[in-house]
Amino acid sequence: MLKKALFTLLSLALIGAGLALFFPDKTATVMDYLKLKTSGKYSVAQRLEQFGTAATNRLAPHFQQAGVAFPPTAITLLAFKDSKRLELYARDPQGAWQQVQTYPIQAASGVLGPKLREGDRQVPEGIYAIESLNPNSLFHVSLRLNYPNAVDREWGLADGREKLGSDIMIHGKAKSIGCLAMGDVVAEELFALVAWVGKENVRVMIAPTDFRLAASANVPTANLPSWTEGLYQNLRTELAQYPLGK
Repeated sequence: MLKKALFTLLSLALIGAGLALFFPDKTATVMDYLKLKTSGKYSVAQRLEQFGTAATNRLAPHFQQAGVAFPPTAITLLAFKDSKRLELYARDPQGAWQQVQTYPIQAASGVLGPKLREGDRQVPEGIYAIESLNPNSLFHVSLRLNYPNAVDREWGLADGREKLGSDIMIHGKAKSIGCLAMGDVVAEELFALVAWVGKENVRVMIAPTDFRLAASANVPTANLPSWTEGLYQNLRTELAQYPLGK
């Protein structure tokens, strides 16, 4: 048994070294993979034991300053592609949304405009829910969005598009292919918050720009599907309930 375990460990190390040699830009991902294979998988509870206290210490002062209880009853994440910014909102005791924190998005591939098909490297645009939490992500920890949602599938059917893509996450690290990469520390905060609040009480809105700002009111849609303007109008309407941060 010991000999088999040592052989497996050596094999994984050799595989990791080979991948790191030929794909140096994937070294961090390879190392995460090896750590998972050699140390076992984490549960959500174990991840919270690891970094929950540190996340609380960082988050609680921001909630106090915003006049919102911690942990909150509901949160919304607003992501803006052009400014690479993610804003965290939570409900105050009166039920109004208050901005709690703003984070820089470390990486988000693609350009302005919705995701249309598998492999286009686009970050989706729209309103999404959190489908699940992954405590064993190759990108540290991650939140899986419910892309494609019902609206995405409806538009895909209307356009004759079948392979819409999947596996869209908010995760750690600083590289992205269609996801929002937030760095490990921020990913831990968001992961912990969603675990405490409950994924059913979390909303994620991804927009090409912040439609609340006059300078960002209009985004060119000439080369995008005809339904894009309707999508953007819906985002404008929904964003209006979230006051701009002071």
